[in-house]
Amino acid sequence: MAGTGRTTALTAAFVVGPLLALSTAAVALDRDGTVTGSGVVGTPPEGARVVVSRAPSGTPVRATTAGTSVEPDPAWVARTAHATGMPRPAARAYGRASIVVSREQPGCHVGWPTIAGIGSVESDHGRHDGARLRADGRPWPRIVGPALDGTNGTEAIPASADSEFFHGDDDWDHAVGPMQFIPSTWRTWGADGDGDGRADPNDIDDAALATARYLCADGRDLSTDSGWTDAVFSYNHSDDYVALVSRRARAMTR
Repeated sequence: MAGTGRTTALTAAFVVGPLLALSTAAVALDRDGTVTGSGVVGTPPEGARVVVSRAPSGTPVRATTAGTSVEPDPAWVARTAHATGMPRPAARAYGRASIVVSREQPGCHVGWPTIAGIGSVESDHGRHDGARLRADGRPWPRIVGPALDGTNGTEAIPASADSEFFHGDDDWDHAVGPMQFIPSTWRTWGADGDGDGRADPNDIDDAALATARYLCADGRDLSTDSGWTDAVFSYNHSDDYVALVSRRARAMTR
C-alpha cells in the first residue's frame, strides 16, 4: 500500500481542481508502457534490489483527449484487458495515468505496467475478496484493508474523524480502495483521474493517477534500476513487495 510503514494508501474522497489542461495532440501508448515519441519506459529496468527484464515494445496505440481528460484508445484498452485478464476500467485507468504523468513529469518515465503491477498486488485490480470493478472504476463492495493497529507487520495508525468516515473504524486507520491508500497519504496525493471533480480513493481512475504521481515523487526516474526500485519500495517498505510487483509488471507485457 502507499504510505507509511508496511501499509497501503487510500482514503477520503474530496473535491479538487480539474486536471492539468492537456494538449489535444494524440499520444501513442505501447504494450510495454512506452509513450511513443517521448521515450517513456513502462516496465521496471534490470538490476538494483530486484532484477527485472524489460519487456519488448508492442504496437503503438492512439490516445485521445476530451477537455481536461485524456482517454487511452478503446481498442488498446480492450486488447490490454484481454491480454492481461484485468477489467477494462482498470486498463483504462492505468493507461490514462501513465499518459497524464508522462506529460506532467516527462523525466519520471512511469509506465502503465508498473502502475498495473501495484494494482494487481494491492487488490487484484479492484476485485479483492470477490469485489467487482464497475464501469465507473469503483469496486463493489468497497475494498477496505485490515486495521492498522500495529499487529501482523502493520504500523499502528490511529483513526481520525476524517478517516473513520471512509472505513467505519473509530479506533484504527485502514487502507482503502483498489490501490490501498491510507487516509493521511490520500490527503496529500489524492487526484481526480477521470475529471469528475472529485478525488476518490475508491475510484481506480483517481487512485491510479495518485499512484503514478506518488511513484514519481522527489524527481525519481523509473527508467533507472535504482529509481524504479526506490519508487516501488516507497509504496510499501518491503523487498518482497518490490519483487512481487516486478513480476506482476513484467507479466503485463508478455
